[in-house]
Amino acid sequence: MVEVTYHCPYCGAVTGVEREGYLDDKCVTREPLAGWEYAPTTGDVEAADGIEFVCLGNAGSGQAVGAGGANDPDPERDGCGRTFYLSFLKYEDGTPVDHRTPDVDRPRFDFSP
Repeated sequence: MVEVTYHCPYCGAVTGVEREGYLDDKCVTREPLAGWEYAPTTGDVEAADGIEFVCLGNAGSGQAVGAGGANDPDPERDGCGRTFYLSFLKYEDGTPVDHRTPDVDRPRFDFSP
């Protein structure tokens, strides 16, 4: 088991979880991905498709990168209490599952006949 840290996409606070190192991260998002099942940080994260975090911060040491906003991790920041999601890579038949569905009927702006 290794401790892996992530920063909140809302406030930049850093939090961590102990998990197996072989799990491949796909992305951290504010909303859960459609089709992914999430476990709480205290649950069986290896059996899930990702982890549901509640931003509590980590009272770690270190300095903020930049202003410490959503895109700038800040290890000293208290958490905001919001929920965010870590999604692992998922495979079907040996191919990674894409979490974005393609736009079938994209809006057209050319207005040409």
